[in-house]
Amino acid sequence: MHRYVASVGMEVHAELATRSKMFCRCPVAFGGEPNTRVCPVCLGLPGALPIPNRAAIEMVQRTALALNCQIAMRSIFHRKNYFYPDLPKGYQISQYGETNPIGYRGWLDLPTGKRVRIRRVHLEEDTGKLIHLPGGGSGVDYNRAGVPLMEVVTDFPPDIQSADEAKEYLVQLRQILLYLGVCDGKMEEGSLRCEPNISVRQEGSEVYGTKTELKNLNSFRSVQLGVQFEIRRQITILEGGNRVAQETRGWNEASEESYLMRVKEEENDYRYFPDPDLSEMRFTESEVEAARATLPELPAAKARRYREDLGLSDYDVGVLISDPAKVSYFEQAMALGGDAKAVCNWLNGELAMRLNEAGLSPLDSKVTPAHLVELTGLIASGEISGKIAKEIFPEMFASGRTPSEIARERGLSQISDEGAIVSVVREVLGQNPHLVERYRSGHTNVIGFLIGQVMKESGGRANPGLVKELMTKELE
Repeated sequence: MHRYVASVGMEVHAELATRSKMFCRCPVAFGGEPNTRVCPVCLGLPGALPIPNRAAIEMVQRTALALNCQIAMRSIFHRKNYFYPDLPKGYQISQYGETNPIGYRGWLDLPTGKRVRIRRVHLEEDTGKLIHLPGGGSGVDYNRAGVPLMEVVTDFPPDIQSADEAKEYLVQLRQILLYLGVCDGKMEEGSLRCEPNISVRQEGSEVYGTKTELKNLNSFRSVQLGVQFEIRRQITILEGGNRVAQETRGWNEASEESYLMRVKEEENDYRYFPDPDLSEMRFTESEVEAARATLPELPAAKARRYREDLGLSDYDVGVLISDPAKVSYFEQAMALGGDAKAVCNWLNGELAMRLNEAGLSPLDSKVTPAHLVELTGLIASGEISGKIAKEIFPEMFASGRTPSEIARERGLSQISDEGAIVSVVREVLGQNPHLVERYRSGHTNVIGFLIGQVMKESGGRANPGLVKELMTKELE
């Protein structure tokens, strides 16, 4: 069997988080009664003229800047002509060409250090949605038709060479879109969709293989499995002495297999030409720099700062930055003087577990950043133990009351008075003279049991560090 190299180009479509559609004032929302958010413009009725959505244009420009793209100072819309039931006008308003899209020639760096080059970031309108009707037959819901759609296309030849890299690229791109606030990233709702183009060639060959395109993958798992399957399928075809056909293929999640949808079109089949109803977009350097100034700290830079300045581990950083809401919560806690590691442990641990159970975002929790900073501060100062903190946390989460208030009401504050602890230590030692003898004869491991007895006698309120220190002193 020959050795093969895979090449994966990525086309990612992101529905932009605007309030209205791309070329009309119809509202944008997920779901709802079919064909209730439509008008003559998005239905393509004769005489209806499109007016571009400025907010969508600005979102694409900011995304292009975040992906290190050059910005086209002059950009136009094209008509992409094809006939399909979900396309009411018989063409899609899109952008075409190498330097005409709003952003071009950029890149995105993966955590592995690999740089994935971006060919273009352009703006277009979404299509409608075909639906299966009860009792058979199909219908079309045009509520989605005309929704602003941003497409991010990687460069050729592809830099991505495996299913794992394809998945990681999508993970990183989605994070950037979430941080920018330009897309909600809800793949299960179709607001972020990925279409990998996969080909294989024999190792050492400079001629790229025939590519197939997987349509509308809507999860990281389906991207990873879909690319893996296509690589294996194409290698099997070539090893059998056959040729890979250029096809558009669907993905069956249940069987984890791709299937033929149609023979893939060539670019010239779409007969692109400038849309005569839409004027040219022009940008100035000052407008581009103003847009650049609005960019937030992006995930890669934030991860680096958390590691280098706050001393967080790669694992903690990865969990934190995966969720912008969690990052916002963490940043608020840091602004209040919280200890980074302690806050991160509670945020990624106990609080995350309860939030998942309740289906809440960190910022929706009754446990505010101030509550968590207070809780970790009480533990650090020795006023309460970690065990007590876990006992009062459920009440904090349910009621929103402060940890000090709950601890005081329940009488759970930690005992750090040496005199009180020494009294309990001496009482426990007096009850266990045989263990005292064993300790003094060299079996020092019995101290763990003795400390446990002191903690039990104090109802878990004694300062564990102080208990060990005083116990050791009394035994010696």
